[in-house]
Amino acid sequence: MYPIIKRIIDFILSLLGLIILSPLFLVIAIWIKVDSPGPIFFKQKRVGQNKELFEIYKFRTMRSDTPSDMPTHLLGDPAAFITNSGAFLRKTSLDELPQLINIIKGQMAVIGPRPALWNQDDLVAERDKYKANDILPGLTGWAQVNGRDELPIPTKAKLDGEYIEQMSFAMDVKCFFLTIKSVISSDGVSEGWNEDKNE
Repeated sequence: MYPIIKRIIDFILSLLGLIILSPLFLVIAIWIKVDSPGPIFFKQKRVGQNKELFEIYKFRTMRSDTPSDMPTHLLGDPAAFITNSGAFLRKTSLDELPQLINIIKGQMAVIGPRPALWNQDDLVAERDKYKANDILPGLTGWAQVNGRDELPIPTKAKLDGEYIEQMSFAMDVKCFFLTIKSVISSDGVSEGWNEDKNE
């Protein structure tokens, strides 16, 4: 029953979020265009529910000539590819806001395991052990509020499994407010060791 309620809540929250944050979206879009030539948004293949691929949306934080579909930590010099606006957007996680669109489309949830890159077979395999690939990936999740970029893959997958076992409205509310705390304090952000994105 809760997955149905969760989907309704996610849709309403994301729709309201897009409406309320539309002025911020506009400011960020202008900043990105002024700061670096290229598109405003970045799209990338990710692993969704039941391991079906979908395109995730983000604000572009790197130069247009950055190698695609490669985790940031595999780039020789990640800082050389990140734009000035991108550095701020990544640190504050504002680059993730366009994923509200993914949530409205039913490809993601507000809370859930962060979607793996399409070629992160090791993370996907680890998540299979905990059935963490069986639900919608999230904008944020239990692993993100317990280490974020600094977590090794086995630990991240185990935490995703813990979320599956405890999934409830109370757990989602807890993750939501812990995410706000984590973003404000920039806990666990380690540029150059970010398995979650090359953007």
